[in-house]
Amino acid sequence: MGIDVRNEIRDFLSSRRARLTPEQVGMPSFGGGVRRVPGLRRHEVAMLAGVSVDYYTRLERGSLKGVSDSVLEGLAGALQLDEDERAHLWDLARLANAGVKVMHRNVPTRVRPGVQRLLDSITGAPAWVRNERGDVVATNELGRALYAPMFAGPGRPVNSARFTFLDPAAKEFFPDWAQTARDAVAILRAAAVSNPCEPGLVTLVGELSTRSDEFRTWWAAHDVRTHRTGKKRFVHPIVGELRLDYEALELVADPGLVMFSYSAEPGSESERSLALLGSWAATERAERQAALRQSETESVD
Repeated sequence: MGIDVRNEIRDFLSSRRARLTPEQVGMPSFGGGVRRVPGLRRHEVAMLAGVSVDYYTRLERGSLKGVSDSVLEGLAGALQLDEDERAHLWDLARLANAGVKVMHRNVPTRVRPGVQRLLDSITGAPAWVRNERGDVVATNELGRALYAPMFAGPGRPVNSARFTFLDPAAKEFFPDWAQTARDAVAILRAAAVSNPCEPGLVTLVGELSTRSDEFRTWWAAHDVRTHRTGKKRFVHPIVGELRLDYEALELVADPGLVMFSYSAEPGSESERSLALLGSWAATERAERQAALRQSETESVD
């Protein structure tokens, strides 16, 4: 199964319209008084987009097939879409024109050796790579140490959205859990349109919708987002609170994969905690290697 394209278009456009007021778009509120439903009315969006009310109504009912780029631009401006939402609208239009099966592509589940070597060469900062459904496909040593609670869970492949919504440890690990969780939903929502009918993504969304009331509620909001840069707080079981900046880099040679790296403010407590986490990770590695050598020696004896 995949997404229902018409419903996806209808719900996205109507939800964007519902969040705007006439005052926000510089338009007088016709009719005065309290509105029965939130947001702009269809004729107001049509006026702002430069199309007829009948035409906009057809669009909002889920018909984007054959719509020109200029009309999409008009819609994006009228609804005050941000960069991620604009990309989502264009994905919806492509989906309406090409069909779900035509747009389907495989999701990478591993990285090339060269990418892993690059990760391993980053020794002073946590770094990891995820695919578009949130599977963690590669890390460096410090990245795995940072996300140790996520790797401690039983599910494989390790998935950031599944951890966030289904593992009780997530709410302690992410002190800003609600924002982290909403971001995870928004990323999956964008992926569901850019790569519909991808089996792993369909399964993941179904699982989260069934098992998490919060996911189900936020999924219905139709928010979309991609991570590029920002700040994130963690409460790590080994070193305590970390306040880190992150950068996201799309791996151009590997479509669908994104690399994240984290850094701490120079001289901050988080920088000292990150160094401590690196020492802990190195000690853990040395202990594992010693245990492996001991096991090999005992097997020979």
